Amino acid sequence: MLIRTAAPVLEALLRNYRGTWRASVFSQFFAPLLYLASLGFGLGALVDGGARGGVGGVGGAGGVPYATFVASGLLAATAMQSAISESTYPVLGSVIWQRGYHAMIATPLRVVDVLAGHLAHIALQLLLGTTAFALVATALGVVRSPWLVVAVPVAVLCGLAHAAPVMAFAVRQEDDQGFAVIFRLVLVPVFLFAGTFFPVDQLPAVVRPVAWVTPLWHGTEAVRALVLGGRGGWAVLGHVAYLALWAGVGSAVALRQYRRRLRP
Repeated sequence: MLIRTAAPVLEALLRNYRGTWRASVFSQFFAPLLYLASLGFGLGALVDGGARGGVGGVGGAGGVPYATFVASGLLAATAMQSAISESTYPVLGSVIWQRGYHAMIATPLRVVDVLAGHLAHIALQLLLGTTAFALVATALGVVRSPWLVVAVPVAVLCGLAHAAPVMAFAVRQEDDQGFAVIFRLVLVPVFLFAGTFFPVDQLPAVVRPVAWVTPLWHGTEAVRALVLGGRGGWAVLGHVAYLALWAGVGSAVALRQYRRRLRP
């Protein structure tokens, strides 16, 4: 029932996206590809070489080539970045500037339909972006595991685990000043220190628990285990459950905040 009633919201957002999709191509596809090229292959040549006493080979990070290590981390991290980007300014714009949300609830659509439709739109964007990146990583020979088919939806779930709570925050804002806190004090530190570019056990012991509680670390660990051939077993299921908890609780909090903000 919810899927059917939220469909008009998704359709409206997709119509708007036809005029703005070019702006998201860089952040969702080319930016992670540049990271992969510069760090995965450039720095990776040094890391892999150092792992063999200066002789090129494998084993650069976590027992795998560094390019593969980074690619698996970027799959989850890119989903996180795109999700946060799509759940900040677009949400604020729909409340304050274009007032698209208000136009929607002026129809028979409910607030829960508006939220579900917007989350579905974000999930679709994440699916397209992560799939494109996964295909390029496969074409470059960085990833060769058939488990990549499962890793992509896990990366999408990682993105939704960030999008839902950020939407709960964004819908209550009167301007974009609060987003600076999210981008500078949350997104950037988590992107750098949650296991995307190096194992978290390389951090000081006092800092590691902070990384362990972030959804990105769980997303990265789950995606990386799958990309490396379906490793991890129950640990992967634990990571996925943790991401689902963040997405579920975040959605519940977001619905409450949406109802407060959009009530007639």
